Amino acid sequence: MFWPLSREWSPACETRAVRVLVAMSGGVDSSVAAALLVEEFGHDQVVGATLKLWGGSSDSGCCSVADVEDARRVADQLGVVHHVFNFTAEFEERVVAPYVDGHAIGRTPNPCIECNRYLKFDRLFDRAGSLGFDAIATGHHARRMTTEEGRYRLIRGADPLKDQSYVLAMLGQDQLARSLFPVGRLTKAQVREEAIRLGLRTAMKPDSQDVCFIRSDEGREGFLGDRLPLHDGRLVDDATGEDLGPVEAVELVTVGQRRGMGHGDDGRRRYVTAVDVPARRVRIGTPEAANASGVDLHTVTWVDDDLTQSAGPGECAAIAQCSAHGRPVACTVRLDGNGRLAVTFATAQRRIAPGQTVALYDPANPDAVIGSGIAA
Repeated sequence: MFWPLSREWSPACETRAVRVLVAMSGGVDSSVAAALLVEEFGHDQVVGATLKLWGGSSDSGCCSVADVEDARRVADQLGVVHHVFNFTAEFEERVVAPYVDGHAIGRTPNPCIECNRYLKFDRLFDRAGSLGFDAIATGHHARRMTTEEGRYRLIRGADPLKDQSYVLAMLGQDQLARSLFPVGRLTKAQVREEAIRLGLRTAMKPDSQDVCFIRSDEGREGFLGDRLPLHDGRLVDDATGEDLGPVEAVELVTVGQRRGMGHGDDGRRRYVTAVDVPARRVRIGTPEAANASGVDLHTVTWVDDDLTQSAGPGECAAIAQCSAHGRPVACTVRLDGNGRLAVTFATAQRRIAPGQTVALYDPANPDAVIGSGIAA
């Protein structure tokens, strides 16, 4: 059912010259990715591009004016042409608006994954193709392998602490066929060593950690408060229905959250088990009540074959990862009667907030992504 791994594909395997467009965010990973490609193919075949995504102010993430300037200067250091592509309208439509709309109905979207889905591996591909590029490269810590049959597999990055295969789990064969991840075979320490060797200005630049369109001085509350009405609500005991007090804004509460939920009479922390925005109710319960035996997924994508089709009827084995750095857990998957993918965990997990992505990995090779879906 699953393929054996073979070598990692590189444009160097082609007999003709291959032109690569490198997405340069202004961070050390994409800077080194560009540098490695220049060393392999030469200055003429590599072009850098920085995406202008967020039109507002930013002091974190990868969308600040300083990040664009860092990318431009690294491109100058490497002697490659550098472009800035303005995708602000698409970013607002595909990433920011769904993020706001999701919180308005009690969902918790993952904006970084949606940015990858619609901007970096969709809109950028279209632009690259129209400009005559054969492939795009990014600084993601992930690897792409080919099978003996010439199919593509998405593999975890070599550095387990920096692996980003989770945020790329929505990629399919079409995207992987034209994608390169030059730093995926390196640890983060090796990336910085390479940047120091090359004298890149981003060598010691800290990693981006936050959502790029939310400033640190406003936080999620300030950002969402400017874009939608926030309503106070009530905390309700999950088991008894007892009213446990007020909550300032139900739109800011996430399933699985424990911060601000207090403790029960037993002294243990309480977790959010459900958010009902229209009713302005947040249900909270014990750690056990906050666990779930599984989750239903929609917007399901497969790296290659649909697992539920290739494996035949019934349940199929997989490994689920429910957050960027979450602990993988064995599971089974099957299609339900509504066209959704029902995931059943081998051991109960903290409830997955609706809107979050679950990445699925191959039990025969736990480093290989087989697909993903969004929690219903």
